[in-house]
Amino acid sequence: MEASLLLIISLACLVITIFLVHIKHLNASSKDLPPGPWKLPIIGSMHHLLGEHPHRRLRSLAKTYGPLLHLKLGEINLIVVSSPELTCEVMKTQDVKFASRPELLVSKIISYDNSGMAFAPLGKYWLQLRKICLVNLLSPKRIKSFSSIREEEGHKLVQKLRKAEGSPVNITEMFKSVAYSTVARAAFGKECAHQHKFLMATEEIFKLTSGFSIVDLFPSVSFLGEITGLRPHMERLHRTLDSILNEIIEEHQMKASKCDINGDGSMDEDIVDALLKLTKDEELDVPLRMDNIKAVILDLFLAGTETTSTTLNWIMTELIRHPEVMRRAQLEVRTAFHGKEKVEEEDIINLHYLNQIIKEGLRFHPPGPLLVPRHVSNTVELSGYTIPSGSRVVINAWAIMRDPSYWDDPESFRPERFNDVNPKDFKGANFEYIPFGGGRRICPGITFAMSSIEHVLALLLFHFDWKLPVKGMSPVEFDVEEEFGLSLTKKNDLQLLATES
Repeated sequence: MEASLLLIISLACLVITIFLVHIKHLNASSKDLPPGPWKLPIIGSMHHLLGEHPHRRLRSLAKTYGPLLHLKLGEINLIVVSSPELTCEVMKTQDVKFASRPELLVSKIISYDNSGMAFAPLGKYWLQLRKICLVNLLSPKRIKSFSSIREEEGHKLVQKLRKAEGSPVNITEMFKSVAYSTVARAAFGKECAHQHKFLMATEEIFKLTSGFSIVDLFPSVSFLGEITGLRPHMERLHRTLDSILNEIIEEHQMKASKCDINGDGSMDEDIVDALLKLTKDEELDVPLRMDNIKAVILDLFLAGTETTSTTLNWIMTELIRHPEVMRRAQLEVRTAFHGKEKVEEEDIINLHYLNQIIKEGLRFHPPGPLLVPRHVSNTVELSGYTIPSGSRVVINAWAIMRDPSYWDDPESFRPERFNDVNPKDFKGANFEYIPFGGGRRICPGITFAMSSIEHVLALLLFHFDWKLPVKGMSPVEFDVEEEFGLSLTKKNDLQLLATES
């Protein structure tokens, strides 16, 4: 009995000693780090993220500890940036030092060992990919060439809504469908036969690529991926997407082969054709393999479909919640296109209030509230603090774009704030407004996304009047609950009644 008691006391003393040594080590190692909340052994600051979505919780912590915040999440030093000045430092002044990406399990499996644009580490390969995207895949000329696709997909959407007149429609699903079909036709030259399967897989990926998975917070514990089920789940999704992409690429190779045999060089070139052509380019610094092509295609789909559909969904939600904004936007669109048979893309550029609505929608509900995490390869100094090598840096774009120090009445949806006096754009020059990021890692598909968003909204406002399907419900009571992932989506689908105007 006494021996057992002695053993228990000894073990207790050992645990306490280890705990005190661990705390001392944490305090010593935190000397030059940015301020942050208190930590526990092993999990560090993870418990401080409980209770709210990460972007909201991190804003609350920044109010206490400042705009440069340090959290110890498992084995990872997480540095959170929540001010335009520090964002400028990360994205512009010291951009090269902060421009790489961490290795996350989901991106490593899904994106063919991080060989897509989004998660490829900084280096020759990524620089080459960026140039390919800007020059070959998403140039202004190529995006303009997709105008007929946007018009045709927009027309299909209008027809679906006309058929459903008098009945509630799931506008969320319609937005996903039109975004997917537009990207598919631009990338593949036609709609994908496996649309539902592809969409389901990409939605799962977005939900799981937040960077806060326990697997990514303890990277040295390799078996966590198996225990949690994340690795086998991701591998199943990867096999599904890989088989679809293989089928699409084979079809394009056969099409190109037939053109060569027939001597017909007039083949309409889509994005996959352009990528396949680059595999034969001997002047590339880093040769493109087939897995690289599939990773780029997946990036286009993940960013192109999710960003567009999520933004459209939130903007329509806010228009329903603000009927006066809806009426003014409808008046502008209907006046501009009065007497015309269809909405022409060339005329959308003159819809200034619609442009303000989109900008405010991106500020109020940024598709990526926390920008894709950055990886610090070498120890660097930021605002007088030491950021250790291996740290992950996250910019809280959501918090910055709701900061009352830079925005009047930031918790209100007010498109008028983006008038001629305040002409902020989202191309990375205004660090208080960064819905698409900034610096060399800025989203290369801004023009593609904006073209689709503007066109769809103009059609919906021109052809239809909108209201809630439940009689007596006040617009201000309308559901705006969020669901957090790599993108910030509306938790519940948007159901509306459309009546032709």
